[in-house]
Amino acid sequence: MSWRDNLIKIEPYVAGEQPNKTDFIKLNANENPYPPAPGVLKAIESFNAEGLKKYPDANSRELADAIAQRVGLKRANVFVGNGSDDVLALCFRAFFNSDKPVIYPDITYSFYPVWCDMLRIPYETIPVDEDFNINAADYARENGGVVIANPNAPTSIGRGLDFIREILDNNRDSVVIVDEAYVDFGGESAVPLLNEYENLVVTQTFSKSRSMAGMRIGCAFGNEEIISALYAAKDSYNSYPMDSVAIAAGVASVADEEYFRATVAKVIATRDRLSAALREMGFTLPDSCTNFVFAQHSRYRAKDICEHLKTRDIYVRYFSKARIDDRLRITVGTDEEIDALIRELKAYIV
Repeated sequence: MSWRDNLIKIEPYVAGEQPNKTDFIKLNANENPYPPAPGVLKAIESFNAEGLKKYPDANSRELADAIAQRVGLKRANVFVGNGSDDVLALCFRAFFNSDKPVIYPDITYSFYPVWCDMLRIPYETIPVDEDFNINAADYARENGGVVIANPNAPTSIGRGLDFIREILDNNRDSVVIVDEAYVDFGGESAVPLLNEYENLVVTQTFSKSRSMAGMRIGCAFGNEEIISALYAAKDSYNSYPMDSVAIAAGVASVADEEYFRATVAKVIATRDRLSAALREMGFTLPDSCTNFVFAQHSRYRAKDICEHLKTRDIYVRYFSKARIDDRLRITVGTDEEIDALIRELKAYIV
């Protein structure tokens, strides 16, 4: 036996393409095109770097307090981690420990199967319908846990609380994770359901609506027992996941509710304008509750459109996967970036 036999054999998550240049329009990673709140920059500029010689607060209490106050919870109901990917990975480790399979849609965030493979968690995917809708009744089956992205990615479809309630009512004996990475752009948060369902976990991120993808801040909400288990998993893996600068920046972001709402409103307005323009060009797409659209053209292949746009230094996301290889996921950029995209598409689609 070789030492190579002991290396992990896993198909990793693949992020959107990161071109090695600066002069291009990047609409393939669902980043926010606007800067973080002004207070974030001030918090970073005024940070006392001498303090970096000390470990940060292991449980990010100042940031957890700020988040808890904003959503109307106690600190004991809030977990803070190094981006929602890290938070979700810890959730998988903390909550999915039975021999029964975890279940989630076949078209959803493609990191879920990676974590299952990495952590050796059995899983099954449940097909969405032909319009990419998740059928709550399909989740009324025996399982070791449920994961639902709402709004879902890459489909952009958001569902109401009645949908989440039905899943929760049918899964009282499993932890149900609702991944709300895009909820601020038109979704309905399940946080108000936490008082009714002790098995519910809600995750969110600062990467999208708060323009802080580069800072890596994510959080989870749940009852005290759930959150305690999550901290136990964290402390068995990485006791200090949030650095001191990120904590200070996160607190400053939460403090500026007016800027947050204004930025989200700008993204939504541009998204709706982009959606209308795409439909005029013959694209079909669901009504988006996210900061991206999921578009298909009946006469032009998605891959060809994607490759053409690259020649014009515009990058959108193409997935070479079954059921969605005829669609493009296009992030909402600034008005100027979206105007450039629309011009190039109109020139290409004749």
